[in-house]
Amino acid sequence: MKFAFAPIVPTARAAVTLAAIAPVALVIAAASPDLWVIAPVAGLAVLVLVVIDALLGGRVADLRVTVPGDVEVGAEGRMEAAVALRSGSPSRAELALECDPRLAPGGRLVFPLIAGDDGWRGSGTFTPSRRGTGKVTRAWLRWTGPLGLGARQLAGTLDETVRVWPNVAAVRSPTLQTFLKDAQYGLLARRIRGEGTQFESLAEYQPGMDRRRIDWKSSARHVHLYAKEYEVERNNQIVFAFDCGQAMCEPIAGMPRLDRAVSAALATAFVALKGGDRVSLFGFASRPEVATPFVTASSEFHRLQRAAAGLEYRTEEPNFTLALATLAGRLQRRSLIVIFSDFSDPTSAELMIESIGRLVSRHVVLFVTMADEELETLSTAEPDDMEVLSMAVAADGLLRQRALVTRRLRQIGVDVIEAPWRQVGTRLIDAYLAIKRSGAIG
Repeated sequence: MKFAFAPIVPTARAAVTLAAIAPVALVIAAASPDLWVIAPVAGLAVLVLVVIDALLGGRVADLRVTVPGDVEVGAEGRMEAAVALRSGSPSRAELALECDPRLAPGGRLVFPLIAGDDGWRGSGTFTPSRRGTGKVTRAWLRWTGPLGLGARQLAGTLDETVRVWPNVAAVRSPTLQTFLKDAQYGLLARRIRGEGTQFESLAEYQPGMDRRRIDWKSSARHVHLYAKEYEVERNNQIVFAFDCGQAMCEPIAGMPRLDRAVSAALATAFVALKGGDRVSLFGFASRPEVATPFVTASSEFHRLQRAAAGLEYRTEEPNFTLALATLAGRLQRRSLIVIFSDFSDPTSAELMIESIGRLVSRHVVLFVTMADEELETLSTAEPDDMEVLSMAVAADGLLRQRALVTRRLRQIGVDVIEAPWRQVGTRLIDAYLAIKRSGAIG
């Protein structure tokens, strides 16, 4: 780190001390004009104490700032600092870091340092609000002398980079890991029997089985009831398509909707890979931007995470016609297409419905959108005044438009998930497993 000159500055305590002395000195000077010199002498004395106190704080021998190289969006990260001071007795110290606004609000992170046997150390936590690469470019160190009257400030340049990745905390969660070990789509490489469309074998009929599975010819031949067992099909193609346009970049609970969607998609993709299916990611705004080949093994899950990190935030309206036509041209067989999107006006919603409708004849389409909790809160607010009433009416109108769009999607054969962002991940996994068990993809 390159250091700049460390100037001496008065602290708030010095300003309070000077403010307290000034009236007393002025009263003395007014009572006895011959003693007018007391006022400037008192002020000069305070300034001298400020300088002496700051010098007693010592000098910086070494300053090291450590930042994490990688962190997930929405997850807590930590930046640390270690300072070695030479020949001094400072009373307190703090560090300020200049960074990319996606890392900390306002692009500034401030935290105190605590004295220890090996110098002064401290750390500050931050929560990235967006994916991408964030820079930490500058550091300011401020430490005060033993009296707390004078302080010194040291500025230095940094060249540190923090890579903000999609959040895959759901993949690491004990709940999902337990589910993958215990469920029929678990870690054991065994055939999955009981549901699906691919015939596996005959088994003796047991009470509770679906009677429609009874094989009457085989039962008559063996003079005993036998039922067909089916194997859930593997090697299905799953495509997660992300609308990266303006509506999806709006924040929800402090993070863009796009990042919430990415987290839900990656958790479901991990389950799909464990179940033997193939997964691809597709991102678009005014034109297609990200299109990955199909990943076939859970050991290659990192490729999906890296591709999701490349989804850019766009302030433009999405072109569903071009994007979904391009996607349909890439798919050579029936697939499950999961579309993450949102809509802000009836015109864009109409174009979206028309484009999605062209996919339904050849593919299984699942549309995922996050419930707008802010609109729901506004629509149910007590009408205390005309402003609140007008906002409630407008919010209710927008909610009715959303309900109309989702109803039209269901009418053309699209499965729709509309849920609060906290529930989207689990709802999506449940929907994927239900579609897989039904054999609708193959």
